[in-house]
Amino acid sequence: MARISANNTRESDVISLLAALARAHQKFSLFDAELHRLAVSGLTAPQAKVIFCLGNTDGLPCSEITELTLITKGTLTGVIDRLETKGLVQRWSDGDDGRKIIVDLTRLGQRVFRREHPRYLAQMNSRLENFSTRDLKQAANLLDRIAGQF
Repeated sequence: MARISANNTRESDVISLLAALARAHQKFSLFDAELHRLAVSGLTAPQAKVIFCLGNTDGLPCSEITELTLITKGTLTGVIDRLETKGLVQRWSDGDDGRKIIVDLTRLGQRVFRREHPRYLAQMNSRLENFSTRDLKQAANLLDRIAGQF
């Protein structure tokens, strides 16, 4: 590794930040996937993410689900197909725009959401309980600023 000097200190700081972001992302992703798997037995992590995303809504278009869950459009179609087969979601075409598909939880899906989402949040809260509300807001703002650069 190159020696740190006045000329490359910023580069070193950027590399350190990128490494920290990668570590945090990897650890969070593994924990999140395992938590989804355990919280909602019988569902994959992407399926649980869709259930949690749709909870407390009157249904969402697929484009919004993709944006909120970070599940690609191609993958989302299969996820919704399998959730529909399990009786957890239903979908229909928007009346104003027949190309827009709306996905909503069925009654069974709503029960799964009401039972499992609080458990999921409790586990996440327990991991972050050592951070103040101010810390969490500052971290979210900083991460949003970083994301905005890309």
